[in-house]
Amino acid sequence: MLKSKTFLKKTRAGGVMKIVREHYLRDDIGCGAPGCAACGGAHEGPVLEPQPLDPASSLCPQPHYLLPDTNVLLHQIDVLEDPAIRNVIVLQTVLQEVRNRSAPVYKRIRDVTNNQEKHFYTFTNEHHRETYVEQQQGENSNDRNDRAIRVAAKWYNEHLKKMSAENQLQVIFITNDRKNKEKAIEEGIPAFTCEEYVKSLTANPELIDRLACLSDEGVSLSLFYFVFAKHGRGIKNRKEGERVPTVAQRVMNLTNICEDTGWIPDLTQWVKDLIILQGLKNLNRAVHEDIVAVELLPKNQWVAPSSVVLHDEGQNEDDVEKEEERERILKTAVNEKMLKPTGRVVGIIKRNWRPYCGMLSKSDIKESRRHLFTPADKRIPRIRIETRQASTLEGRRIIVSIDGWPRNSRYPNGHFVKNLGEVGDKETETEVLLLEHDVPHQPFSQAVLSFLPKMPWSITEKDMKNREDLRHLCVCSVDPPGCTDIDDALHCRELENGDLEVGVHIADVSHFIRPGNALDQESARRGTTVYLCEKRIDMVPELLSSNLCSLRSNVDRLAFSCIWEMNHNAEILKTRFTKSVINSKASLTYAEAQMRIDSAAMNDSITTSLRGLNKLAKILKKRRIEKGALTLSSPEVRFHMDSETHDPIDLQTKELRETNSMVEEFMLLANISVAKKIHEEFSEHALLRKHPAPPPSNYEILVKAAKSKNLEIKTDTAKALADSLDRVDSPIFPYLNTLLRILATRCMMQAVYFCSGMDNDFHHYGLASPIYTHFTSPIRRYADIIVHRLLAVAIGADCTYPELTDKHKLADLCKNLNFRHKMAQYAQRASVAFHTQLFFKSKGIVSEEAYILFVRKNAIVVLIPKYGLEGTVFFEEKDKPKPRLIYDDEVPSLKIEDTVFHIFDKVKVRIMLDSSNLQHQKIRMLLVEPQIPGISVPTDTSNMDNSEPERKKKKLQK
Repeated sequence: MLKSKTFLKKTRAGGVMKIVREHYLRDDIGCGAPGCAACGGAHEGPVLEPQPLDPASSLCPQPHYLLPDTNVLLHQIDVLEDPAIRNVIVLQTVLQEVRNRSAPVYKRIRDVTNNQEKHFYTFTNEHHRETYVEQQQGENSNDRNDRAIRVAAKWYNEHLKKMSAENQLQVIFITNDRKNKEKAIEEGIPAFTCEEYVKSLTANPELIDRLACLSDEGVSLSLFYFVFAKHGRGIKNRKEGERVPTVAQRVMNLTNICEDTGWIPDLTQWVKDLIILQGLKNLNRAVHEDIVAVELLPKNQWVAPSSVVLHDEGQNEDDVEKEEERERILKTAVNEKMLKPTGRVVGIIKRNWRPYCGMLSKSDIKESRRHLFTPADKRIPRIRIETRQASTLEGRRIIVSIDGWPRNSRYPNGHFVKNLGEVGDKETETEVLLLEHDVPHQPFSQAVLSFLPKMPWSITEKDMKNREDLRHLCVCSVDPPGCTDIDDALHCRELENGDLEVGVHIADVSHFIRPGNALDQESARRGTTVYLCEKRIDMVPELLSSNLCSLRSNVDRLAFSCIWEMNHNAEILKTRFTKSVINSKASLTYAEAQMRIDSAAMNDSITTSLRGLNKLAKILKKRRIEKGALTLSSPEVRFHMDSETHDPIDLQTKELRETNSMVEEFMLLANISVAKKIHEEFSEHALLRKHPAPPPSNYEILVKAAKSKNLEIKTDTAKALADSLDRVDSPIFPYLNTLLRILATRCMMQAVYFCSGMDNDFHHYGLASPIYTHFTSPIRRYADIIVHRLLAVAIGADCTYPELTDKHKLADLCKNLNFRHKMAQYAQRASVAFHTQLFFKSKGIVSEEAYILFVRKNAIVVLIPKYGLEGTVFFEEKDKPKPRLIYDDEVPSLKIEDTVFHIFDKVKVRIMLDSSNLQHQKIRMLLVEPQIPGISVPTDTSNMDNSEPERKKKKLQK
């Protein structure tokens, strides 16, 4: 049966277009119940159970299926995901509404429906002849959809009665809409609210904890939307002296959790900085990453970002006075010269809540079901939840979701979602950091794995089409030890004309991942491989990352090659790109490659190739630096793990060799060459990477720090900065140059991916390159896969597809890739921080030399070169007399009693693990030298119970 849908659509030009779509109705759509004679018993995908016995409900003791409406799926997804809930009918109407309203919930419900053990069945009621309903005159779309859901529920109950007179199967309609429930009951449909049904499951009382606590917050928001739409012209059209709301995103300050900033997407000439939101009152129930409307306060109420570092004392007490004291400290510590635009949140445009990991702060009231949950992310407020499992959940990491934040409540309301495991357990803490940084880490689904090549795999004649055979070349790879996902390999040989041929060969991942399939979609969603201290979260399945795509030695592998003809002065004479097949002759570590280069006894073809590459790399690097490329620094650490316990037993900064720089130079050159090529062919659709120049204000701390050492740092251009850093040479303080480069790194902006047709500024500041992209790591970066596809089309080696030349879709992809890249960096840092804690937990208390990186009003931030470790030394301790502190922001310096501290001063600190707060264990540092009475601690730690093993030993002896 064919019906037509007609609707009007407004065009970009302002006209109106009439659109008619055909809508087919069918009789052969199955109900999902096995053995149903009316449906023929044939169903595709997961089906319902014939006799659902669980969960046992006191409201409906007979076997039944559940049919939830849209709002139940949106707000009670945590309940539906529980293993106890099975045999659920998800209507097409409901699924479409969820898809339009919440992409994350839609993804979760699709995952549940694909899980055969859950027996969730998707019923396409919109194409079934007996369940399709047309919108009536005067009926809005919501009412029509509610009616469609009730019609489907009624049809199911009548349809299942035909299966068998003995089989009394029912379909229970679950809705939290009071009117919809009343209409359903009037029509003879068994209907309950989600809360009523869950409370009736006597065998699963823990499900009650997972119920979302819904509030009426939307009422006040709808009023705000009207006010904002009517009066909120924003900053751009602001009249002098007028205070109007503007849209901003709340981004919280990690150092001081009472101080936030609002990020404005389109800053104007009137305000060129972030808006400070200081104090809980001005935050007005906004949560980190919410899209909010901010009203700018009058200039006489503006404040400055505080230089005070607040102690992290945890959030274990419900102490209003403590938070008010924090706000008072921040306000009194204002630098008049640094006042910034300050505002207050006047409304929430969009909530960006997510499930939060953390710990339960059990109520002191006996038998109380209401408790506070303290999130692991300090930027998130505590959440009030109701649970009957408090005794079980105490001391464990759990997940909680926010349901709403009532106007008269100090805390948002939420509900328990999941118990992750014991605090401090390595697996649990790794799971927490992955969840908190939104790193997709679930196993690859069968749908994704189905697109992998069938094993055993070998290169066929079809694979060799449009591909050069380069297996005769002496190609080798150089990587860190233990690397299995080898993206790149190199070769260098002398040509008959005396010039050199240099090749960078990159794994041809795009050959295995074709556009649009499930494998491609999952890779795009993940965006990047995430490297933790003991774990790697792959972007692509292991069969590709560590086997078929990895350019391992002595096996044939498909590659994408960038080949240059150069003279001996590293000047490029010709460049060509080709898909290829290679056979790497050696998989070397950086140390092994360096040993070959340095050894006079080795002169084989691999070593000769490496020496040629190294010689050219030095010339390329020198030339880059002369053009203004920056050589910055950041302390990177490597853990040595115990082979049995896998706990860190040693912590060292990573050693960099010439071979590290050699590989880097040719990867940079390949990326620049490919960027030029794809931009020539696709001027509007090239995926590029840029590094914006930092604003002058970013360099203030660097310039002041250098001035304190009688040095001048020029920051007008990247070239001026690079030259200034190169001139720093102190025989008595050789580490000074490294410290300045570390500080300069902190001044930089974040490099980002972008679509060439959506931006005019292509320049990469750090590399001093007019154009740049990522081509050399497609196993671990999805951006590189897109670049490979663009390059393949450019050289005629592959076909294009619509999404590849849609700049708007490419811009959306870049947005996700930038987010995933940023989250991966944060997750890696969190993993290093956790393993550092484990290291000092076993090592105990140590004293080490450190250098001051930053000076604050009440503390100094130091770097310990031996461990690449950064930490804060506080000079104001709780319950101790406060020392006399004099802070000078101009120098900058901090005077404590008679001792003055400047940036880059050398000090000695004691390092220990502070486990007083289980939620936020941290490395604590105390000043040892210089000695300041009442501040410094003794140098000798020999009489202290240094390590945890030693403490356990003494405890056993007692």
